[in-house]
Amino acid sequence: MAETRRNLFVRFDQAEVAFCRQINRSAHRLPVRRFFACVSRLGNGVFWYTLLLILLLVHGLHGLKPLLHIIAVGLAGVVVYKVLKCNLIRERPFIMSRDILCGSPPLDRYSFPSGHTLHATSFSILIMYYFPAFGWVVLPFAVLVALSRVVLGLHYPTDVLAGAAIGGALASGSLLLVG
Repeated sequence: MAETRRNLFVRFDQAEVAFCRQINRSAHRLPVRRFFACVSRLGNGVFWYTLLLILLLVHGLHGLKPLLHIIAVGLAGVVVYKVLKCNLIRERPFIMSRDILCGSPPLDRYSFPSGHTLHATSFSILIMYYFPAFGWVVLPFAVLVALSRVVLGLHYPTDVLAGAAIGGALASGSLLLVG
């Protein structure tokens, strides 16, 4: 039974690497790689911090509670993903397969989960909760951030899915706490 389970995981891992290779082929085209590298860099925080500052300026003191809430969830997200990355130690796709191009320098060594996707998801949920009119901006950007991580060879799809699930859980859980 254990051998069967191990074989299943090996086959799944091989299929995921093959999928990463296929998606990563688009990053061999310079305009695609530059576009997703830019999205990824903006997803490091620049986009989110700029948007939060704009929301604070536009909404004044009414924007302070959402801003503090989003910052608190962001800090919790950093703690969660750093603990997971340091304990689960999954090498990035471009390290595991020489066929996968690293389209942008990684911020840290390990792959699981995607911190970019975790934060893009949690920030999007909270921004749409407090400022629904911004959904048309944050939702497509969050999807592009998640996609960029696989296209650039930095994450496996399961890293991105886990990051989205964790980010969604953090944002949703925090909304239950603050009511």
